[in-house]
Amino acid sequence: MFHLRTCAAKLRPLTASQTVKTFSQNRPAAARTFGQIRCYTAPVAAEPFLSGTSSNYVEEMYYAWLENPKSVHKSWDIFFRNTNAGAPPGTAYQSPLPLSPGSLSAVARAGPLVEAQPNVDKLVEDHLAVQSLIRAYQVRGHHIAKLDPLGISCVNFDDAPVTVSSNVGFYGLDESDLDKVFHLPTTTFIGGQESALPLREIIRRLEMAYCQHIGVEFMFINDLEQCQWIRQKFETPGVMQFTNEEKRTLLARLVRSTRFEEFLQRKWSSEKRFGLEGCEVLIPALKTIIDKSSENGVDYVIMGMPHRGRLNVLANVIRKELEQIFCQFDSKLEAADEGSGDVKYHLGMYHRRINRVTDRNITLSLVANPSHLEAADPVVMGKTKAEQFYCGDTEGKKVMSILLHGDAAFAGQGIVYETFHLSDLPSYTTHGTVHVVVNNQIGFTTDPRMARSSPYPTDVARVVNAPIFHVNSDDPEAVMYVCKVAAEWRSTFHKDVVVDLVCYRRNGHNEMDEPMFTQPLMYKQIRKQKPVLQKYAELLVSQGVVNQPEYEEEISKYDKICEEAFARSKDEKILHIKHWLDSPWPGFFTLDGQPRSMTCPSTGLTEDILTHIGNVASSVPVEDFTIHGGLSRILKTRGELVKNRTVDWALAEYMAFGSLLKEGIHIRLSGQDVERGTFSHRHHVLHDQNVDKRTCIPMNHLWPNQAPYTVCNSSLSEYGVLGFELGFAMASPNALVLWEAQFGDFHNTAQCIIDQFICPGQAKWVRQNGIVLLLPHGMEGMGPEHSSARPERFLQMCNDDPDVLPDLKEANFDINQLYDCNWVVVNCSTPGNFFHVLRRQILLPFRKPLIIFTPKSLLRHPEARSNFDEMLPGTHFQRVIPEDGPAAQNPGNVKRLLFCTGKVYYDLTRERKARDMVEQVAITRIEQLSPFPFDLLLQEVQKYPNAELAWCQEEHKNQGYYDYVKPRLRTTISRAKPVWYAGRDPAAAPATGNKKTHLTELQRLLDTAFDLDAFKNFS
Repeated sequence: MFHLRTCAAKLRPLTASQTVKTFSQNRPAAARTFGQIRCYTAPVAAEPFLSGTSSNYVEEMYYAWLENPKSVHKSWDIFFRNTNAGAPPGTAYQSPLPLSPGSLSAVARAGPLVEAQPNVDKLVEDHLAVQSLIRAYQVRGHHIAKLDPLGISCVNFDDAPVTVSSNVGFYGLDESDLDKVFHLPTTTFIGGQESALPLREIIRRLEMAYCQHIGVEFMFINDLEQCQWIRQKFETPGVMQFTNEEKRTLLARLVRSTRFEEFLQRKWSSEKRFGLEGCEVLIPALKTIIDKSSENGVDYVIMGMPHRGRLNVLANVIRKELEQIFCQFDSKLEAADEGSGDVKYHLGMYHRRINRVTDRNITLSLVANPSHLEAADPVVMGKTKAEQFYCGDTEGKKVMSILLHGDAAFAGQGIVYETFHLSDLPSYTTHGTVHVVVNNQIGFTTDPRMARSSPYPTDVARVVNAPIFHVNSDDPEAVMYVCKVAAEWRSTFHKDVVVDLVCYRRNGHNEMDEPMFTQPLMYKQIRKQKPVLQKYAELLVSQGVVNQPEYEEEISKYDKICEEAFARSKDEKILHIKHWLDSPWPGFFTLDGQPRSMTCPSTGLTEDILTHIGNVASSVPVEDFTIHGGLSRILKTRGELVKNRTVDWALAEYMAFGSLLKEGIHIRLSGQDVERGTFSHRHHVLHDQNVDKRTCIPMNHLWPNQAPYTVCNSSLSEYGVLGFELGFAMASPNALVLWEAQFGDFHNTAQCIIDQFICPGQAKWVRQNGIVLLLPHGMEGMGPEHSSARPERFLQMCNDDPDVLPDLKEANFDINQLYDCNWVVVNCSTPGNFFHVLRRQILLPFRKPLIIFTPKSLLRHPEARSNFDEMLPGTHFQRVIPEDGPAAQNPGNVKRLLFCTGKVYYDLTRERKARDMVEQVAITRIEQLSPFPFDLLLQEVQKYPNAELAWCQEEHKNQGYYDYVKPRLRTTISRAKPVWYAGRDPAAAPATGNKKTHLTELQRLLDTAFDLDAFKNFS
């Protein structure tokens, strides 16, 4: 049985009946002191509707009554007087009789009574039973709603053996009560303007509200206002009404949705297209959400979706030219030069048009997606957040997101949960997303009972208190109403909401699939199922809304549009990928109408700017702000570095960021603990030690008209947060967006974003992106966890050919090489070079992802310092840092040339000095690994004609950089010499967990690097 909970009590003061009546039975006799009166009001587990009513509440009532009996509800007055007069437990309460003015006045005159009136008790019990009945429908009416158009729903409610019953005997009522009139609680709107209804009518209206083609899940929401809002939308009598004009519009949209799929099927019957058959109502559903949102002020909608129905959405929602869609089915279509592209049902789109319903401009963007069905979710969120940020939409009133999902993916993929958990975080919220689940009731060939442990695929949305509206997709009007409510919810509360379109797949997973192999009974029913367009057309004809000729004319009109577009599509010979961009950057690729020059200016800065940034970075630019004592020492050390014209790693980053802010470049740094820095080196957010939640970001106090700096600790998610930042970087080229892994190997759980979006971004999606990944990396003897950022994985995915030496005499070789690569991979050994590569990322005339393996021990290494001279005007990022010691003065005497990258350089220089081999061994650092600096390394090799070549790394041989560097070095020198290896042996784990073993391995690699006879046995 479902009990009335305390949410009703929040609307008005509790009466004695609500607090005492049902649980004061069978209590021990009590003396008439208040301490013993309290025993009447002890919470009882068997009556959960009273949970939350404390004895303190009764105590307050009792003291108020002692002072003034009229200050409390009349029922409390009677209860306390009867108790004081000696009424035994269970009989002290007497309800005022709300029957007539006379009876009310009689109660007002009532004195202490010892005997309760049985008819009054029965009346109260019946009213409570009716409230329980109403609540049961509100909580679980969706369990018996007619949601499945096939009538074979697999939803399992084993966890709830009692759902909802219209058998009044279940609630302690009987058939004779059906015609009794009951007062309605304020937690229902089924009465409309009436405050009381016969029980029979109450049940009928509850059935209509909650048990037809719409099932509403919302009673888990812990906000009374939101619950009341939803009740009003679904319980108010006659609320779901449509005008004839709205019905005709709905029919026209169904015609377009249905006939588009039928046209494709006729023309390309043997092509996979992942059509929408069985959920054709999705198109009018999306258009309704967009219409209502546009009406509420939204002018930019960003969408993400899987491949099912994508072509239909492109054609009939975003309104992409049909010929551009149809031409992709031509097998003779040639690809343009921009990249490999992807199949037609993965590509995205951007379009600005007039919304014909609201006559307002609206921009629609559909983000490209991979076959990892939900991977685009956080990308859409990030792009939405960025668009809101750049237009100053702090409440999400102008820009919104819509995410489409499949039922199996929504329940089965963890990124859905991660994305939901970003929805209310201050630096990640998009102020509400409308989620539309295309519930096929099957995942590829897997039944729901094998695909999820929850009754509904949408249960994951409950974690953020998002209301869930289930709706039968064969009832178009119910779908339209639900979509209107969802759009209004998002506009009103700026929270996520879910629309679950319960539908079916008329074909298999794709048009070439045979579903009868695995779901024979389901597809026997589907074969009999009348299409929703036919059903709805017949309904409107029967209602006189349209006639048969009008309906047929609508069909022929759209068929003609498709045929004409098909004819035009044959003129398309080349697939111009520019038609499929979801994030165009107007004005970025040209300057004064001409393509931008393939050059990069100096990334250095004047000393005045460096000094100013350094001084702010070492101070607290807010008055009366108390910082931690340890932080005071850190800031003092920074100040001393600035006085000495020196920077460490944190200060170099500060100067790169600060200078870009001065130039109007917005910077966003996100990740776990980035505000302080995992290794306590950054401290970009200062916390007042005496005032809770008072913070200061000095970076935002650098210049009068600077761009804003956003630094935000993220949730403990890598997949979701990296996807979010990728989407943010997608929106504008004039921003530096960085994601920092807490440790480098944490990118493992974001590998899908790296593999599907970042690595192939330009080739696959023809979409440049300048996102920066900061991945702490280094063998510090701390064990296999968090030692390696797995550089071998990033290098293995680089698109440069190890066996082809490019034209080294090409003008602007280094910039052109950057333009041709799929991403840039660097491992800087000096703070100055780190400073330059960050600034270069923005000053380049194009955008490429940048992967930086950042240090741990080098953050505070006394030798890892850079002088201001390395950062002044005229200086640049050094792709290679050559030997500049005694060995470079007498290159002919050098017997071994060691190549390395990153932290191991400092181990090598220390060992070389200890062995007094500074003239025999030269050490060259490769700072930019990809694209590979063939030109500079050729100069290095030619400089030392008598030297052996060896690659030295601290990573194991089957990891790190060796397999990437060796073939490219050999190509550089035309394989004239071998390239030897000095480092750890191959291993399965990234590092040993034993400190002594770590040091032994390190010494062994150093011995190999400086033993000039080490490689003779291999000659």
